[in-house]
Amino acid sequence: MIITDWIHVIAGFFILLSLSLGAEASPFFQSTYWLFFTAFVGLNLLQFGFTKFCPMGIILKKLGVKSSRQ
Repeated sequence: MIITDWIHVIAGFFILLSLSLGAEASPFFQSTYWLFFTAFVGLNLLQFGFTKFCPMGIILKKLGVKSSRQ
């Protein structure tokens, strides 16, 4: 997997986790404030689409994850 694949996997996990902790219908509900984290991840994905800058991408690159499939 390359950096963009990992970014999508990690973002998807964070969104599902924060929704399960923030939605009142969830059996794992903690607080509706977790929905702010969902919005943060979504906004970060949106800005990544326009700017191609993502802090998670920098971290993954430093960890040695490949940036292209070649």
